[in-house]
Formats: sequence, structure tokens, C-alpha cells
Amino acid sequence: MLESLINPKRVEKGSWKMLFIGLLYGSLSLLLVHWFFAKDTVLSQYSGMLVVTFCVMFSLPFMYFIIKKEEEEDEQVEGIIKVWKIHKDAIYALMWLFLGFVIAFSFWFMVIQNPSLFNAQVETYCMINSPGNIEHCVSEYSLSEANISGGATKELRFLSIIENNVYVMIFTLIFSLIFGAGAIFILAWNASVIAAAIGIFTQYKIAEIPIGIARYMIHGFPEIAAYFITALAGGMFGFATIKHGIKNKHFIKVIENVALLLFLAIVILIVAAIIEVYLTPLLFR
Repeated sequence: MLESLINPKRVEKGSWKMLFIGLLYGSLSLLLVHWFFAKDTVLSQYSGMLVVTFCVMFSLPFMYFIIKKEEEEDEQVEGIIKVWKIHKDAIYALMWLFLGFVIAFSFWFMVIQNPSLFNAQVETYCMINSPGNIEHCVSEYSLSEANISGGATKELRFLSIIENNVYVMIFTLIFSLIFGAGAIFILAWNASVIAAAIGIFTQYKIAEIPIGIARYMIHGFPEIAAYFITALAGGMFGFATIKHGIKNKHFIKVIENVALLLFLAIVILIVAAIIEVYLTPLLFR
């Protein structure tokens, strides 16, 4: 019922409205899991995945509407500048949605103080930032400069981040190809991991959430934008294949635009990695 109460068309000409949708869906997802599964001996162990699953279910109508709409518009344009102009509103809308997820997850995670809600996310964070001592990182929920770099040089960390981001990009593309709106799972998962990282960075102080968001969003926004571009590209390819077939002239134009979007996504990922490795540590020590 809930996903039907909010019409996706209402945010078509106001992408910022997606922030409030993200806040609502993110809050409901985390609170529902806490209320219904926190005392369940078995399911509480998978609370982190259940939060993402609820968030995905709420968001699917939006993703389906956006991808379908973008594919229809994509048939009329060509060239990377025109492709960006025609799709930028959808990218902005999805980024607002993502920010809503991050804020809601961060706030309620700190308010409820239930570590099992993001158990998988915290472990993922530690696996990325402290691969040599994951168990200690998880138990302490602490963050230091050594944990951030994992003892690696900036060059090695840069390559590691690029490798990880491209890996996520490929999975986003595969998910969106198999099921047009399926990429929202990858994006909701990343929002929850960032929320867990914000909690660790701020030591679970609600008043410092804005600082934590700034710490991770300065490179997170371009990184997530690249994933959204990839999701749109994969979804549009799927819709075009079903709608036109592979021999139609419109299909060829869509393929060209999909290739341009993927190229743009890779460039943005490289820029995001540069910001994360070389700029963010200078601003947030």
C-alpha cells in the first residue's frame, strides 16, 4: 500500500522532493526491522540485510518509473552533452533519494543504538578500512588514520578504491540489466554502509551527523552519481532490447548513448577516488 500512496510522477519536476521520500523510506525500513525482528534470535543476525530489503521494496516503483521514462527520452538524443542534459534530472532525483537514505539511516542508527541493525555494514566497513584486523575494528567501532589507510600508500589505496568502485559499478550494471530497477539494491546497500561509517566516525553523536555526512559525501556524491548513471544505462539497455529488438535503428541509438553514459560513469569514479584519497584526508583528520 505505502509504495502506491506516493506517486512517482509528483517528483518528476522537483528532484529535491526525493530527499523526503528517502528520509521516509529509510526511516520506515530501519524502524520496522528494529520493531519486528530485533528480538528474533535468527532474523536479528541478518538485520542489516533486512533494512536494505525493506528499503528496496519501497523504492522499486520510483526506480521503474525513472528508468522507463529515461529510455523513452533517450531515443531522441545523441552526443554526450545532450545525453547528460536529458538524464541529469533523473540523476539528481536519485542522488537526493540516496542522501535521504543516508540521513535517515545515520540518525535512527544512533538513536536506537542497536548494533545488530547494521552488523553486516559495520563488518563491511572494517573489511575495507582495516582489512588486517577486522575483528578488532568491529568490536571497537573505532576509526583512526591507520584504519583508514590500512597501512597502504596513497597510490596503493587509490588503486584499491578504483578496483572496488569498478567492481560495484559492474554489479550495478548487471543488476540493472537483469532487472531494470534491481540496481536500487546496490545503492541502498551503499547508503547503509556509509551510514554505519558516519556512526563510527562521529562516535555515534547525533549532533555531529552533519560533519560525518560531509566527511563521506564529499567523495560519495560523485561516486554514487556514477553508480546511478550506470544503473540508468543498464535499465535503458534492457528496456530498449525488449521494446525495439536488436535490429531497430532506435536500439542502435540507445546503445550509443548507453556507452557514453558508462564512459562518463568511469570518469566520475576516477575523480571520486582522487578526492577520497588526496582531498578528504586534508579536510577531515
